[in-house]
Amino acid sequence: MTKKGKLIIFSAPSGSGKSTIVQALLKKNFNLEFSISATSRAPRGEEQHSKEYYFLTPEEFRQKIKENAFLEWEEVYTDTYYGSLRSEVERITNAGNNVVFDVDVVGGVNIKKEFGNTALSIFVQPPSIEALKERLINRATDSPEKIQERLAKAEYELGFASKFDKIVINDNLEEAIKEAENLLTNFLQ
Repeated sequence: MTKKGKLIIFSAPSGSGKSTIVQALLKKNFNLEFSISATSRAPRGEEQHSKEYYFLTPEEFRQKIKENAFLEWEEVYTDTYYGSLRSEVERITNAGNNVVFDVDVVGGVNIKKEFGNTALSIFVQPPSIEALKERLINRATDSPEKIQERLAKAEYELGFASKFDKIVINDNLEEAIKEAENLLTNFLQ
């Protein structure tokens, strides 16, 4: 019988470097597979169904909510939903792989609550709000208003750090990746 995989949850305020850390870990030998989220927004650019996201209509998304098909979900804007499907976790863990999530803090807390000790939740924290502001400005993808909105949300999200198993402070990316690798090594043994 194949050994079932475990769950690794990464959450962080926008701009903390969480996605960069997750991408680095996916290249390592941890038997990780990324949990593809579902969304009701339209594909952007080259995005493909079941590769970047499972693209659903708002009606299909709401139907799946009624069916309890999501571990966690959120309506980010009117009729724009994002969520983690239970079927993704089953597909990946039944194959013996470990699932890695890159989700918002509330989603991360909810997934951890449901899976307990079979999940490791890691909060990636920026060294400071000032450093986060600098990163968001240097990223040059958002308007000043959007950056202010993200910073306000980040301050709120930082309050969730204590609800996670581990906190990785991303002051130096290489060190943060190494710390995350050590956490995964210990958890997956």
